[in-house]
Amino acid sequence: MTSAFSADAAFPSDSALSTPGLSARALAAGYPGRRVIDGLDLELAPGQVTMIIGANASGKSTLLGTLARLRAPLAGRVELDGADVSGIPRRRFAQTVGLLPQHPTAPDGVSVAELVGRGRHPHRGLFQRWSADDAAHVDEAMAWTGITDIADRPVGDLSGGQRQRVWIAMALAQDPRILLLDEPTTFLDLTHQLEVLDLLRALNRSRGTTIVAVLHDLNLAARYADRLVVMREGAVVAHGAPSEVLTEEVVADAFDLRALVIPDPLTGTPLVIPIPSDADAVSAPRVPIERNDS
Repeated sequence: MTSAFSADAAFPSDSALSTPGLSARALAAGYPGRRVIDGLDLELAPGQVTMIIGANASGKSTLLGTLARLRAPLAGRVELDGADVSGIPRRRFAQTVGLLPQHPTAPDGVSVAELVGRGRHPHRGLFQRWSADDAAHVDEAMAWTGITDIADRPVGDLSGGQRQRVWIAMALAQDPRILLLDEPTTFLDLTHQLEVLDLLRALNRSRGTTIVAVLHDLNLAARYADRLVVMREGAVVAHGAPSEVLTEEVVADAFDLRALVIPDPLTGTPLVIPIPSDADAVSAPRVPIERNDS
């Protein structure tokens, strides 16, 4: 498979910068009169790829939106390097933490380059002119995501896979140290899902950007994550390396799903195989799961 992304494209390296930590402390979140999450504590590993998984309505998107300051906590707090984010100016927070929501929308008629350029807003004052540095970040973000050749096209004319690349490019132009993504592979075919996840892992490995994504596909989450956060009914039921977390017991508890969990023959990461409801018994060799990072 030939990727549309170019991990070899020039992009400013921030490897020398420290990666801030993002965490939740006794967090309650949801809506007035309804707490989806209550009393949640979570430390997101700086400089790693963390995938948040769980059944529908388990609180994944609510958690991500609260971490991103889209909604205020009902109780508890979100911390960035130990500081309550409610006391951090929004523009300064956006210079460190970027978000790609689940269903982003672009204004009618906006071009690819214009939309990617909006990622520079947190770095520019109200009356500050567009700079060479802004232009360089936009050009480099488009090169990384393989969309330079469609820079002048209207976003509304693009395919779903192309639009997702444009939104990721906008997030990269923002130059965040932490990037939060809510189901970034939804509605994409398998080829484009892999391209998106390859790009996110390349971004993490080359620049040290902390990646936190909500994902539905358990096997892709296990393959690409350094750490998994498994949620059920607004609580974290497991958190750690995929080989330690994604077990048959956890899958049954979090997803009400009978499954075999065996090593992926290509990567050694956990591979979840659902057991048909009419199967009386299924046997498979129990091989220790080992992470293969090569």
